[in-house]
Amino acid sequence: MKITEHQSDIKKFSLAGGLVTLGIVFGDLGTSPLYTMKAIINGGAENFNELLIYGALSCVFWTLTLSTTIKYILITLRADNNGEGGIFALMALLKKKSSWAAILTMVGGSALLADGVITPAITLTSSVEGLKYFNPEISIIPIVLLILGILFFIQQFGTKFVGSTFGPIMMVWFLVLATLGLLQLISYPEILKAISPVYAYRFLADYPGGFILLGAVFLAITGAEVLYANLGQCGKSNIRISWTFAKLALLLNYFGQGAWLMTNMDKGASVNPFFEIMPGWFLIPGIILAVSAAVIASQAIISGSFILISEAVSLNFWPKVRVLHPTWVRGQVYLPFINWFLLVACSFTVIFFRESSNMTAAYGLAINITEIMTTLLLSYYLLQKGVNHRLVLFFFMLYITLESSFLIANLNKFAHGGWFTILLASLYFLVMFGWYYGRKIKNRYITFADLDKYLDMFRDLSKDVSVPKFATNLVYIIRANRHDQVESKVIYSIFHKQPKRADTYWLLHVDRLPEPNSFNYQVTQIIPGILVRIDFHLGFKVESKINLYFKEVLEDLEKSSEIKLDSSYESLKKYKIRGDFKFILIDRIMSRDFNLPNWENFVLSLHSLVRRMSISDIRTLNLDSTNTIEEQVPIIIDQPISERIQRIR
Repeated sequence: MKITEHQSDIKKFSLAGGLVTLGIVFGDLGTSPLYTMKAIINGGAENFNELLIYGALSCVFWTLTLSTTIKYILITLRADNNGEGGIFALMALLKKKSSWAAILTMVGGSALLADGVITPAITLTSSVEGLKYFNPEISIIPIVLLILGILFFIQQFGTKFVGSTFGPIMMVWFLVLATLGLLQLISYPEILKAISPVYAYRFLADYPGGFILLGAVFLAITGAEVLYANLGQCGKSNIRISWTFAKLALLLNYFGQGAWLMTNMDKGASVNPFFEIMPGWFLIPGIILAVSAAVIASQAIISGSFILISEAVSLNFWPKVRVLHPTWVRGQVYLPFINWFLLVACSFTVIFFRESSNMTAAYGLAINITEIMTTLLLSYYLLQKGVNHRLVLFFFMLYITLESSFLIANLNKFAHGGWFTILLASLYFLVMFGWYYGRKIKNRYITFADLDKYLDMFRDLSKDVSVPKFATNLVYIIRANRHDQVESKVIYSIFHKQPKRADTYWLLHVDRLPEPNSFNYQVTQIIPGILVRIDFHLGFKVESKINLYFKEVLEDLEKSSEIKLDSSYESLKKYKIRGDFKFILIDRIMSRDFNLPNWENFVLSLHSLVRRMSISDIRTLNLDSTNTIEEQVPIIIDQPISERIQRIR
């Protein structure tokens, strides 16, 4: 199977790829100058002095360098799962997938998804608030809600469309960031001394409340985890080389804001230095550009959320949802349900908090938790890869100390809005926990039957006229990978629950492949004409229209004279009526007769609740609902009987 041209291109750097990367990946990081310095100086308003500015800039510089450049760009991007990134891809790479690793993944994934709600709200609101420079009475909320509606509407066209549209805008945005900052640096170049880590140390050690202000400093790197999640869309080379340009522009702007603050100390901490460094004539186009960049930042986290949940579905961390591929690139997905849920959640956040200053308290805490989870999982992965344990220990101690410090500072925001993202993350976590561990409990009791033991039973039942014919052709969707096995629930359904006589029994197995366009099938005549297995080999871009594909298989088999599709009923055969088909989908139900531990009962109850979010197998496989039976069979558990009931004579 040929790889599409775009898939080949993302493995190496190109100007076009770099431009698309700016539009898809760096939106969140790229808009941090809108609110980071404002949040820092507002937090230090009571002690607005030189140490606040120099120390905060030093912290921003070293945080961007240590966390984003070294941890994510140089190290974490190496941990890709067939080109895909994100915390779920990291989990998939682990050779030993222990329960604690699964919990860490759920916590990190939940926190990042919660951040996907607050990021569009705060970035769009903070940029649109620039309009208050012209009209303090202007109503911001309706404008933000309108932009959100348009943004989520265009998701269905795919991130290639979005990236090619937003890429040039982000290029202009970063050039403007760099230019505005450079103009201020020319007037006050001394601010560059803040690069020295001595100022960061003095800020944390000597400035009153400096450690708590790390929560505001952290806003500068909130897009780093999203960068990793979007790896599959752009490739390592495009991200790494584009980051060199993006980081330079960001630092120039941050230091430019610092230079302006040093030359305008009399204006205090009540201003937003990002808009203040703009020349008066550029304010209107600058605000328009800021709003555009905020839209792009929102796009980065939205597409990242789609990718994360699609990966979670494939790893059985999330209920099945409809996953579409609007473009021919594997990393680009569109999830309709998640898209509209995020629209509602983001709109609620804007209406609830009303101002960006209120949202900053809710921002950063969740993503901080995700970064800690990534550090833990990445350290474990590096050990499994055979990296020197001393280097891994140094990496772990450095970043767990750095990110734990940020967490302690961010926890100060909890009562002021941080609770909101933690609540969202908790809801996501419950969905993942209930789905993952509920399946684990049920899967403990999955058994497979060897078909060889039942071949005679299939032959005899298909010819036993004393059993009413259930269907001419009976079709089961199975998951057994081995051709000589089938799930025990299928055997139970055919022979034990209610004997189902049919002329031909069909076992359909769907095999999903990493190639985008794989589209073929394999036929195994286990009992010629009586028991037939069909394996569909489908690429990730191919829709699961199993009902349609099965019809095409039957046509091929009829043309090759391997089967006959005429009705088995003599009265209908002479009229050339086709044989009937009946699909069976089986769901295993835990019987109430079994006494499981209270904890497992709770997990199974949560699993049942979460299942309501999942689309049915009928929709997943695009089966004909009028011709499909959803059947339930019990999960059989052998439990010792402590006391047998006695008969009274």
